[in-house]
Formats: sequence, structure tokens, C-alpha cells
Amino acid sequence: MAPARILHRIRLSNIRFSSSVPPPVSLNSQRGNVFRTVRNVSLVASLGLATYTFGAFFPPQSITFIAPRPAPAPPSDANSPSSVAFTANLESQLQSLPLLTSLRSQPDADQWYETRPYRTVSEERRANHLTAGTLRGPGKLALMPLVRVRRDESESVIILHVGRGVCGHDGIVHGGLLATLLDEGLGRTAINNLPEKVGVTAYLSIDYRAPTKADQFIIIKTRLTEVKGRKAWVEGRIEDTNGNVLAEAKTMFVQPKYAKLLNTQALRQAMGEPEPWKEPVHIAEGTSGPSSPPA
Repeated sequence: MAPARILHRIRLSNIRFSSSVPPPVSLNSQRGNVFRTVRNVSLVASLGLATYTFGAFFPPQSITFIAPRPAPAPPSDANSPSSVAFTANLESQLQSLPLLTSLRSQPDADQWYETRPYRTVSEERRANHLTAGTLRGPGKLALMPLVRVRRDESESVIILHVGRGVCGHDGIVHGGLLATLLDEGLGRTAINNLPEKVGVTAYLSIDYRAPTKADQFIIIKTRLTEVKGRKAWVEGRIEDTNGNVLAEAKTMFVQPKYAKLLNTQALRQAMGEPEPWKEPVHIAEGTSGPSSPPA
């Protein structure tokens, strides 16, 4: 027999005899594998349920932006008992804000005055104004802004509440509304520094820094930067009550040449003038309008 053929048979024989059958798995080992599988599935299911439950009660901010919780529409009747109670409760929260309490107790507090724009304007005149009439009410702009102003009109701090009815994306206040609030807030500082106390927006630049969540108090801070003839420049920003910057803005207001022909007294009344008393100006409980000045 040829050597090559003999070697081939030897290789085949080695392969046949060297192969072996896996040892049988014991019953205890099978039971252990089943137990580990059930245990791992139970742990994963328990962890998933706990995570879901925690997330439902304390959802991460990013989740609330993507999938906000549903909220009822603003009430149609701002003078209903429930609306009046809602407004009164918000006013109480406003007056108790730590920020406002701190501002009122600062050493230079007597160099500032406090006012509520549109407080003395009649309901007929407010009806067709965007922020004082159309958007006023629970779920929208429930309260008249509370404005603290340095007596030289160089700075102001404006506190107001934004509801769920003024959103673009549900739960996030519309950027256009924030632009409107900045325009009015910065404009107030600019106008009060123009010769005839009348001005129109010539330029407004806004940088949005973070989403502004609805159903919270926001603060608008303004600062006069320059006045030159009939032009005034103001910078400002929107913050939440924790001091986080939500938007920043710069504006220039120009006094029109026909300013002397306009009713400047009505404009000053709408923007809010220094009150003749020192008590905080607030909305009376149980009413939808502002309280009367103390005797």
C-alpha cells in the first residue's frame, strides 16, 4: 500500500477516535439557569417600572419640553369666582416672592418706586390693548406687572406671571410674546428718558438663551445705556426667579417729531407713574381689578 494512502487512513482514524460527545447537563444546572433567567428578567422589569414611576412624578426637564403634560384652556370668563380666586392667589404669591421681599428691604429701597402699569386705566381703554386687555386673564397674563423703578428712571425690575395660554410649543412661552414683553419693558425705560416722554421702537435685538416655561413668574430687568437727543438706548434681559437668564435684548427708541401733538399724559398713565403712597400696590382679594389706594 502506498505511504500516502496509509497516512490518509491514519488521519481519518485519529479524527474519528478523538471526537467526543458533550457531557450531559445535570438537572440542578438546568434549574440554576432557569432561576438566573427569571431573576434577571424580574430585576429589569422592576427597574423599568421604578424608572417609569419616578419619571411620571418627577419628569426630567427635557421630557417636559418634548411631551408636556396636558393643561386646561384658560377660562373664558375672567370675572368668574374661580378666576377671581386664581388671580388673588397669584397676587399673594407675587407679594411673597423672595426676590421682591429682598428688593423692598435693600438699603437703597427709598431710591426706587413701585407701580402697576394700566392700574388706573379704564377697562374701556384697556380692552383693545394686547397685553393689558386681549392677553389679560387667568392662564395668560393673569396679573398686571409689578414694576420697581429707580427714581432717576435709569433702571427697572418688572415681575409678571406667564400662564399656559401664551405658549408656542405647549408648556413653553411663545418667543413672540417674550419679544412683546421685552419691547414694552425696555420701552418704558427708554420713553421715560426722552424729552417729551414719547417714543417708538426703532430697533430691537433679542437673543433667546433658554426655553421659558409657562406657569411661572419671570423678571425683566432693564438698564438705560445712552440718551442722545431724541434717541434712547436700553439693554435688558428676562430671568426666572432663580436668576437663570432666559433672553437678552437691546433696543433703541426714537421720539417722533410730532411728539408734542400726542397725549403724553395718557401714555404715562398706561406705563405707570410713581404712586403717591408707600404701601405696596396689589390686586385686592376677591376682585378682578386693582385695589384702591389707601386713605
